Amino acid sequence: MSGKLIVSFIVMTALIAGIAMYYLQVYAFYAEIPEDQVDIRLTSVVTRAPEPIPIGNAAAIDGTSSPLRFRACFTIQRPMAALTEQFVIFDAPEPLIAPNWFDCFDAAALGAALQSGQAIAFLGERNIQVGVDRVVAVFDDGRAYAWHQLNETFQD
Repeated sequence: MSGKLIVSFIVMTALIAGIAMYYLQVYAFYAEIPEDQVDIRLTSVVTRAPEPIPIGNAAAIDGTSSPLRFRACFTIQRPMAALTEQFVIFDAPEPLIAPNWFDCFDAAALGAALQSGQAIAFLGERNIQVGVDRVVAVFDDGRAYAWHQLNETFQD
């Protein structure tokens, strides 16, 4: 009888720990950013400094536990030709997966669009935190997405 009790205790503890870890990874460490506080910048080809750009319809999340938790979806009203002339194109974009409850950001579809040329990635801000760059991908129709990814500082 005591063996069943011990096994039940172990199973319940593992189940509770699993649920807690899932919640912490997917929900607890993310916070939504109010639309009026979403600040997107692109790095100028001329000055090599990030410049703010006007955006609309912004939705964004971030977390204090990691600089890689930032994701944003928004629109840009500038034509793609103007963007490619004014701002630095990012060579190796790798969109990171967002939590499934932040459904405007689809990393797999965004990655495919970047590979096929349907979207172009720009350097938002280099070293927004040490070793982390902000990348902004823009579609011809003005849809845009931003995320953080590691730069060469922490690569072997």
